[in-house]
Amino acid sequence: MSLDPSRLAPMANAIRALSMDAVQAANSGHPGMPMGMADVAAVLWSKYLKFDPAAPHWPDRDRFVLSAGHGSMLIYSLLHLSGYAAPTMDNIRNFRQLGSPCAGHPENFLLDGVECTTGPLGQGVAMAVGMAIAERHLNAHFGDGLVDHRTWTVAGDGCLMEGINHEAIGIAGHLKLGHLNVLWDSNAITIDGGTDLSTCEDIPARYRATGWHVTECDGHDFADIDRALAEAYAETSRPTLVVCKTVIGKGAPNKQGTSATHGAPLGAEEIAAARAELGWDSPPFEVPEPILADWRSTGEAGAASHAQWQKRCDASPHKAEFLRRMAGDLPAGDEAAKAFAEWLGKSQNIASRKASELALEVLTPLLPEMIGGSADLTGSNNTKTKATGPLTAADYGGRYLYYGIREFGMAAAMNGMVLHGGVIPYGGTFLIFSDYCRNAVRLSALQQVRAIYVFTHDSIGLGEDGPTHQPVEQLMSLRLIPNLNVFRPCDVIETAECWNLALQHRDTPSVLALSRQNLPQLRNDGDMLSAKGAYRLRGASAARKVVLVATGSEVALAAEVADCLEAEGIGADVVSMPCAELFELQDQSYRADIFPADVLKVSIEAGSTLGWERYTGHDGINIGLNRFGASAPAEELFAKFGFTADAIVPKILNKINY
Repeated sequence: MSLDPSRLAPMANAIRALSMDAVQAANSGHPGMPMGMADVAAVLWSKYLKFDPAAPHWPDRDRFVLSAGHGSMLIYSLLHLSGYAAPTMDNIRNFRQLGSPCAGHPENFLLDGVECTTGPLGQGVAMAVGMAIAERHLNAHFGDGLVDHRTWTVAGDGCLMEGINHEAIGIAGHLKLGHLNVLWDSNAITIDGGTDLSTCEDIPARYRATGWHVTECDGHDFADIDRALAEAYAETSRPTLVVCKTVIGKGAPNKQGTSATHGAPLGAEEIAAARAELGWDSPPFEVPEPILADWRSTGEAGAASHAQWQKRCDASPHKAEFLRRMAGDLPAGDEAAKAFAEWLGKSQNIASRKASELALEVLTPLLPEMIGGSADLTGSNNTKTKATGPLTAADYGGRYLYYGIREFGMAAAMNGMVLHGGVIPYGGTFLIFSDYCRNAVRLSALQQVRAIYVFTHDSIGLGEDGPTHQPVEQLMSLRLIPNLNVFRPCDVIETAECWNLALQHRDTPSVLALSRQNLPQLRNDGDMLSAKGAYRLRGASAARKVVLVATGSEVALAAEVADCLEAEGIGADVVSMPCAELFELQDQSYRADIFPADVLKVSIEAGSTLGWERYTGHDGINIGLNRFGASAPAEELFAKFGFTADAIVPKILNKINY
């Protein structure tokens, strides 16, 4: 549609009316941002954004990310007004209420058109970077005919203050992601008040310094907005920041431009004044038909583009492969299983990080959708393979990203890649640095995406780097996150199984916690036992009195302890638990068989013992580390902190004989 201000102004005011009315009805929410960005959004959706409300999952649609997720009524208004099946007006009327898909912050699993879950500020920008990476990568493989779209994100002052913004824009600038555009809602207001209370940064200069193109507009002048968005659209060699100078709460005559509109309802009196100011005569949650018709027409160009794309897709020899990747289906074939089966007859004494590299050498040639990377620890994480050449600004077809020292930015970008579709990302760092990216890992779980985190150097076994680098609480802390599979394999066979399982779980992210030190091969069978989460690695020979449960590097120690107990005539099962989350999914009879009620249960893990009582009971024994480590060779540290058979066996004997 043409950009006629006489039509755009009422369209923008529809956003303002819905936003202030929904927040007022909920007595909770953030009306200021959607009211301030309504004019920019009206221009973007009317002329630049490529979308088809009837086909919200069309692969070549533009991605729109509301990084400033607290202003969720902006995206809810836009989706409803432009003709998406949901949210309905009843959904909007029930904003922030139980059962409404219009949650306080946008959630990708509740509404089509919400590309990602946002709210933790800055992560939307970083996920948009990941989406833009995926778009350019798939374009390099499938061409403009199938993949040629843009990623647009609306970010607020808070998004640009967060540290992750610095990481994300550095990645995007370095990769010259010209199809990425950030629209900065520059209203100079935060919850506490004016931004001058907390910052004096020259944000456009920061973006320019990282290789971005920067332009600016009056966020309430339709012609100027159009000019800036056209400039951003035309710039394809660099990502673009559009500085949209706006007034928060625009249209609320007594509160606009103040923090009073940021995170609270305007109040009945101010809403009445805003209606008069805007010339909006309709009752709450009603949009006049002519205005709604103008909004519904915004998707017409996208629908036509979709139809043209569909013809190109149908004629493409790459159609099946492209759609397979976008659907997230794994390729058919048993080549990986055959390769891993050859390991069963071997006896490989290698670190699980090295076993992971060997597994990736098998998997990455077979799964071209896998894109690896590391936060500057490639040689330590063992994440690069022969099949994964570098993904760079000169070659978007590569399959390995050098993220630099940007753990948080890496994890959020991985989320964006998965959400875009067509890519399965995995990224590495040390387990201790999972704390840097924890909130993005949490969003992986919340958004139900297949992101795979390779966290190596998983215990005091990393040795001399000392307690700053030695994880203690990280494993248990990660296990607290719902819908996250935390794998800690004990040998090369379990490592291959854990990679297999991580790839199979398309709605659940995975952590692979891997050792620096070598681990003996304990398995020579190919029964995919890790799928149970925990299994009896070795049954007792004598009458069973003890069950030893361990993970990762401590499984071999548990086997040694069992040998000592058996020598004393005490039967001991050895249970390997590579993934507690999968074990919890097993039926009660299986779990009771693994952990029978009438025996002493002992857990062994080189980390926090908190949580192991779930399996050992309070009358069991929990061998672990509830203090920080030390700097020394790994063997000395394991001895010092009691991770030896000589230290553990007497504790068990004393307990049994007590």
